[in-house]
Amino acid sequence: MNLERLRRIWLGPFLVLGPATAVVLLAAFVVDWHGRPDELRDLGPLGLLVNYDIETLQNTLGNLSQTVSTIMGVVITVAAIVVQLSATRYTPRVTELFFRERTNLLVLGFFVVTCIVALWVPNAVGNGFLPKVSIILTAVCSSFSILLIMPYFAYMFDFLDPERIVSHIQDQAIAAARRPRGDLDAAQGRVLDGIEQLADIAVAAVSQQDKIISARAVDALRVLTVQYTETKAAQPAAWFEPGRRVCGNPDFLSMNQEALSDLVRDRVWVEWKVLRQYQAIYNEALASNPDMNYLIAINTRYLGEAILSKGAGPALRLVIKFFNTYMRATLNKRQVRTAYNLMNQYRQLVEAIAVAGQDDLVVEATGYLRYYGQTAHGMDLGFVTETISYDLATLCEVTHRLGSSAHDRLLGALLELDKEAESAAQETTLRGVRKAQARLAAFYLERGAEADARRIHKDMELERAERLASIRDELLSVASKDFWEVIDRGANFDYMEPARKEHLRRFFDWFPTSAVRRPTARTEVVPREAESTNTALQAPAPAAAGEERPVGG
Repeated sequence: MNLERLRRIWLGPFLVLGPATAVVLLAAFVVDWHGRPDELRDLGPLGLLVNYDIETLQNTLGNLSQTVSTIMGVVITVAAIVVQLSATRYTPRVTELFFRERTNLLVLGFFVVTCIVALWVPNAVGNGFLPKVSIILTAVCSSFSILLIMPYFAYMFDFLDPERIVSHIQDQAIAAARRPRGDLDAAQGRVLDGIEQLADIAVAAVSQQDKIISARAVDALRVLTVQYTETKAAQPAAWFEPGRRVCGNPDFLSMNQEALSDLVRDRVWVEWKVLRQYQAIYNEALASNPDMNYLIAINTRYLGEAILSKGAGPALRLVIKFFNTYMRATLNKRQVRTAYNLMNQYRQLVEAIAVAGQDDLVVEATGYLRYYGQTAHGMDLGFVTETISYDLATLCEVTHRLGSSAHDRLLGALLELDKEAESAAQETTLRGVRKAQARLAAFYLERGAEADARRIHKDMELERAERLASIRDELLSVASKDFWEVIDRGANFDYMEPARKEHLRRFFDWFPTSAVRRPTARTEVVPREAESTNTALQAPAPAAAGEERPVGG
């Protein structure tokens, strides 16, 4: 417990209630001492305080034992009710955490000891025997029991705060994962339990629309896994062999033997379990809490970047696999906005992989992006395909700057997105893909890579003249870098620096003059932002049932 919590929970109430009680008691006692009978004039204040009468003491001590028993009963009753409510709402692990916490054991143990002492001391008073030390000890312990009620209740409610519970579970799971000692099966079980308890808290909070707690639990899973990743190389080889507790878990029990063997071979059972819980939370939140989906995507990217920094290829492929799983679930639910945000994180992870020089994995991930873009295209989720086209174009720029061997494959994937349209909505989608390709061609020309720009030109040369002209004019008309609404990405898809626009004009000049007429000066000077490529602002064909069209770029 840190000093701030110690001061706020324990010292604060004691420093108020203790001195206040002492002042009231001493003030009254001083008055009584000055008015004491003549036969007691020889006794000082302390002597008068311990001048006991046997008969009176027997009655007093008997009542005192009942008082202490009542106090203990009240404390235990309140603790039981509060712990049970927390366990029901968040996770059954609360009960275990409560009774394993040393402070709870010490305080409740103190109440029990005081109650027993107060029960037995009255029996020793009588027959002329006054056990003064025992009596004073009973009175002091009983006083402390009463003074402890408020601080202990404050501590109890602080301990059972949902965020504190999440922190406790996270810390215990991290300790078990980073420093497995003794029985490895038991250590694996503690890590497994911690992961599942955090996931249970997140799912329960999502269902109750408790965004703060669900976000804290999701973040805790990421912190746990990142810290585990940092010390993974030092783990004993036996740690990566799932023990009885792990193999008996339903998530692992339902896997076929070959898949489980792959987890053992790749040493990724912890990462798989965390990502599997992320998937469960993602699916739970998909219909009602898109912010949680975005947070899971962010944390999955962070996790992937942490794994990437350690060069763990199998674990990184696992992260990409779960990104693909998120995307599939999102498309099935036709959640366009969620897919838009998810792709932002997916693309950033692939960028990091490209910077790290893992070109084979970049190519692999690009194939997945192309697949989901074409799948969304076939489902009439046009904005998803358009978003993927811009993300692929961004990746082409990144890999070109890096001189990556993956670049040509990325460009090929982008050019394969624009299949023939089958509906008005799909025609709009392909228009956005063409814009992304044209912007990329201008980038190549700006960097002197005319051959790559020619690849895009060859792919576009059969487009209708009026379509090419309108694409060019719309791109040239966008003058603002930032989109005019609050969006997650913050940037306008279609914006280009003035210098790059000159290269865009050059690119369109390659098409026959009769096909694409150069825009007038007025079109360039007076841009029309409303003609941006952002699909929702172009009055596209009506969205398919259940499709949500974002308005951002």
